[in-house]
Amino acid sequence: MKNDVPVSQIMTKNILRLSLSNDLSTAESIMKKNHIRHLPVVDNERIVGMVSLNDLLRISFADAVDADGEDVETTVYNMFSVEQVMTKKVVCITSQHTVAEAAELFLKHEFHALPVVDNDCLTGIVTTTDVIRFFLQEQNEDLEKKKVRRVM
Repeated sequence: MKNDVPVSQIMTKNILRLSLSNDLSTAESIMKKNHIRHLPVVDNERIVGMVSLNDLLRISFADAVDADGEDVETTVYNMFSVEQVMTKKVVCITSQHTVAEAAELFLKHEFHALPVVDNDCLTGIVTTTDVIRFFLQEQNEDLEKKKVRRVM
């Protein structure tokens, strides 16, 4: 397996993001619509935090509805700002860090997304899913090479 592949080869480059002026309903809507679980929060292009689906679930009552039929979740979201809910101490990597280094950070810190920052600007995001997909693809390629050698 290749251990020196940079995360730039597996990261998502078209990054969905929040600003501090967005509300939590917007965050949830973006996550649900795009089937993602993490949104970087930026001020200009500089990362200032990260909001995860787990952060939203922690403060809401999943899909709860009050007696008037109004979403309780929306009411709870209106009580907090993105800045209050986001993780502020975000661990970041550069696009030149390796996939193996990203995997080590995921194991060490037990989170599932790393913003990729180059020259103080958000350039991508890499998730545990990206890393797992990479290693599975590498493993499958290695197996195919072994099969070809056996046939020859």
